[in-house]
Amino acid sequence: MPGTPLTLLCGRVRTRAPARPPRPRHPAAPPPRPGRAPPACDGAACRRSRRAQAGSHDRKGRRRAKPRATTATVRAAPTAKPATPRKPAAPKRARATKQDPGRLERLVEAARKSLDDDKAEDIVVLDVTNRASYADRLIIATGFVGRQIEAMASHVDDALAKEGMKLRRSAFSKSEEWVLIDAGDLVIHLFTPEARLKFDLEKMWGPDSPMGEAAPGEQSPI
Repeated sequence: MPGTPLTLLCGRVRTRAPARPPRPRHPAAPPPRPGRAPPACDGAACRRSRRAQAGSHDRKGRRRAKPRATTATVRAAPTAKPATPRKPAAPKRARATKQDPGRLERLVEAARKSLDDDKAEDIVVLDVTNRASYADRLIIATGFVGRQIEAMASHVDDALAKEGMKLRRSAFSKSEEWVLIDAGDLVIHLFTPEARLKFDLEKMWGPDSPMGEAAPGEQSPI
């Protein structure tokens, strides 16, 4: 009948429930919260993925076969050599310094010429190779004023520097009566007239002096 409800005609009406969507085998993990690391996946697909990344299994989870060793790979593999004990390093030898036999004579000539230019008096060069152990040559000269002696010493220093002999401050010893310049194998004495007569180095180290060092009772400014 038109307008009559269906429940009145048929009694009960069976209704089907709506079909549910199929559940996934591995539900997706919820998105990580901001500031937190994503949770670890414990599913089989995740384990297969990790094994594939490690290289021991393929994408389907099957273990990969190890490559067999061939003659070429065995030859190419580096072999560890037995460690040999190191020998102790030999001590370095000191370099032998080459001495110029004519250098001393050039220094003597440069000092003598410098003193001659400064108007030094009674310039004497003594060979004391076999008489003194501290030098091979002595130069003795006289200056009349203390300022003149200091200027003579400064000019001798410049003359020796031009020949390659650069002296330190410790090489100069000064007093009111004399100046001593220690240039290694060459020693220069600059005296006032009174001090030169007092010490009398020409007699002590001259050709007529005895061989060897000075006697204990003799005076010397060096």
